[in-house]
Amino acid sequence: SMVVRTMVVAFIMSMCVALPVTLIPVWVLYRLKIINRTQKEMISLRVGQFCSRWLMRLFPFARKKVIVEPETLTDPQPAIWVCNHISMLDLFFVLALDKKMRGKNRRPIKCLYWKGLEANPITCLLCKMCGFIPVDMSDNGNGNANEYDPKSFKQMLRSTKNAIKDGFDIAILPEGQPNPTPESGLQPVFSGAFTLAKMSRRPIQMIALHGLHKMWHPDENIGMACTARDMAVRVYPGSRVYKDAEEFTSTFSAVVGHFGAHGEDLDETELQLWLDGSMWETELSRRSATRMIAEDVEDTESKPTETEEGARATSSLSQAGS
Repeated sequence: SMVVRTMVVAFIMSMCVALPVTLIPVWVLYRLKIINRTQKEMISLRVGQFCSRWLMRLFPFARKKVIVEPETLTDPQPAIWVCNHISMLDLFFVLALDKKMRGKNRRPIKCLYWKGLEANPITCLLCKMCGFIPVDMSDNGNGNANEYDPKSFKQMLRSTKNAIKDGFDIAILPEGQPNPTPESGLQPVFSGAFTLAKMSRRPIQMIALHGLHKMWHPDENIGMACTARDMAVRVYPGSRVYKDAEEFTSTFSAVVGHFGAHGEDLDETELQLWLDGSMWETELSRRSATRMIAEDVEDTESKPTETEEGARATSSLSQAGS
């Protein structure tokens, strides 16, 4: 683990040098108005991907596995991409493996990120140069409830609309923060991705990460323990339009949560049922049946029994006779 940890640190330090060296010339071109804002963001994204990819080859601290169907690579469609969040390394791996995950014909992508990352000058430079979209929320620690600033939502939606108009895909982490216990499933999943998908009339496509928390754990008490070096990323086939927010959050939790915890898919039949929406329809039917049973029980309890009706009739007759 000491060797792996040394390579992780070397990778991070090298990124701290490589990103400014490679991105500042792009910024100069933009300031001189040789390239426009959209060109600046697309070039910066490619630069960030190049640095991440080649520095991971120079410091091979992780054994990477990408699981993706061929149709995703050959015919990518505009989408809102959603992914679990298990480590501070997530962004660099998503950048490094983007071509393997989404194919050479992929659209450029913009990620929504926590604005607090701008406190780090390197991540601030990368996010701003790539035109990533900030979300403002309190720094209340990983694993605690998110506290968003509602005032930032309007600007976030405006930036997202502009990004889609400029030809970008959007990536969002529905958990909102790194998950300190991915082996137990996901943290509460927020429905922001569904809102963005509905607003942009784009389907949602899921990605799942596994293993990165064992190299750089979200829990500060564990940190870079580097207990393992195997990671995997799963790109699920078929983007999908969800009918409501709960259908999305339930599907994401079941499918991505399982892969994030175990590094493998659900049983093939169960996975397909979640991906095509059949499992959610079954859940709705179950809820409807449960609700009907509860209503029948309530009606039965509220109706007087034959004994009660007889007693009331006898009482009424007695009162009439007196």
